Amino acid sequence: MLFSLSLFKLVLLALIALLAIVIWRYSATALAGEADQGRFMRALAATLAAVVFTLLSNHLLLFWLGWVAISLALQQLLLFYPERPRAQLAAHKKALSARLSETLLALAFTLLYLQFDSANISEITRAVATTGGANWLLHSAAVLLVLVALLKCAQLPLHGWLIQVVEAPTPVSALLHAGIINLGGILLLLFSPVLAYSSLASSLLLAAALGSTLLAALIMTTRISIKVRLAWSTVAQMGLMLVEIALGLYTLALLHLLAHSCYKAYAFLHSGNAVNHYLAAQLAGQTNPAARHWLLALLLSTALVYLVQLALPLSSLSSAVLLVLAISVLLVPSLCHADSHRPARLLLALAYALGLLALYFSLKTLLRLVMPTPAAVYPLADLLASLAFAGLFVLAILLRYHSHHRQLNKLFIWLNAGGYLDEWATRITLQIWPYQQKPAAASKQNTLQEVK
Repeated sequence: MLFSLSLFKLVLLALIALLAIVIWRYSATALAGEADQGRFMRALAATLAAVVFTLLSNHLLLFWLGWVAISLALQQLLLFYPERPRAQLAAHKKALSARLSETLLALAFTLLYLQFDSANISEITRAVATTGGANWLLHSAAVLLVLVALLKCAQLPLHGWLIQVVEAPTPVSALLHAGIINLGGILLLLFSPVLAYSSLASSLLLAAALGSTLLAALIMTTRISIKVRLAWSTVAQMGLMLVEIALGLYTLALLHLLAHSCYKAYAFLHSGNAVNHYLAAQLAGQTNPAARHWLLALLLSTALVYLVQLALPLSSLSSAVLLVLAISVLLVPSLCHADSHRPARLLLALAYALGLLALYFSLKTLLRLVMPTPAAVYPLADLLASLAFAGLFVLAILLRYHSHHRQLNKLFIWLNAGGYLDEWATRITLQIWPYQQKPAAASKQNTLQEVK
C-alpha cells in the first residue's frame, strides 16, 4: 500500500490537527490587514498538507517527496518578510541544511531498497528483525537516518538557522518549533527497528544529541530575548528527545515529542505577554535558593520518585534522574522563604509534583501501546546520560546564581556568544553556497507583483 495508518500515526495526526487549528486561527487574527495575508495562509496550508502527506506515506519515494515538499513550503513562510537581511540569511542557511538532509535521506532510502528489494516502509521495518548483524547496507542506512534526524532537529553546530528564523512572523515560529522541528524524531521512531539494528548509529546519535543538549541548555540560560530563549530551548529539547531515542526509550520520546509540541505552540503564541510575566515576578520578589535548599529539594524529590516507582517501575536510570531533577526545580521555591507558610507551600508543591508524576505515568502507560519500548537499555549509555544530566543541572545552577565568579563569568560570556559555533557554520555555509542579499526595494516590488 502507498499509504498506511497505525496508532502511532493517528496520535501524530491528532497533534497536527490541534496545532493546525490553533496556529491557523492565530494567523488569521495576527496578520489581519497584511497585504500578503493570502500568500501566507496558502503557504501555511501547503506546509500542513505536506506534513500530513509525509506522515501517511508508506512508500519510500512518496515519503521522500513529502519530506522535500515540507521544506519548500516552509521556505515561503520563512521569507514572508523578504526585505529583512537576517530573514534572508536564516532562510538561506535553512535551505542548505534542507538540501543536505534530503540528499542523505535519498541515499538512506536507496540502501534500504537495495537491501530489502522493496519500497514499502512497513515491509522494511518488519524485515529488519530477520537480517543478520553484519550487514553493511543496513548499518550505513541507519547512520544516514541519524544524520538526517540531527540536521532536521537543528542540532549543534548546524543550529543557527533555527535561532535566526525568529525574524519570521510568530505563527511561523510556533509551527516550526512545535511541529516541523519534530520530523527528525518522527523519522527515527518510524524507522526504529533500523536504528535498533545498528549499535554504531545509536552510539553516534547518543554522542551528538547529548553534546548538543548540554551546550544548548547552558546557552539558553544566558539569553534575555524570550523568542531566542525559546529557540535555544527547542534545540536542547530536540537533543534530549534524540537521546531518549538513542537509549531505546521510544515511549518516553513520543511523550516528550507531544508535550514539547503543545508547550512550544503555547509559548510562542503567548510570548507577547512575557513582559507582564517578568514584571509580575519582580513585584512578587525573588529569593536565591541556598545550597541547603537544593539539597533538601533533591532528597524530597528522590524519595517521591522512589516511592512512585515501587508501584510503577521506571524503564531506565536516566529517566529517573530527569524526573528527580525536574521535581527538585519545582520544589525549591517553596523552601526558600523561612516563614510560617513554608510547610503549607511545601505540602502544596509536593501534591502538585505527585499529580504531575501520576499524569506522567498515566500518559506513558497509554503511549506504550502506541510506541512500545524495547526491554533492554544499554547500562553504560544509560549511566553516561544520567551523569551528563546531573552535571548539566549543577552547572546551570552555578551559572544562574553565581556567574559573577571569574571562571564562571568567562564561561557565561562564551555561552552567551553561542560558543561562536554559528559564526563558524555561517562562514562555511556561505563558502559552499554564497548568496547575495536582495535590496529592500526589489523585495517589495517582487511582493507587489505576487499580490497582483
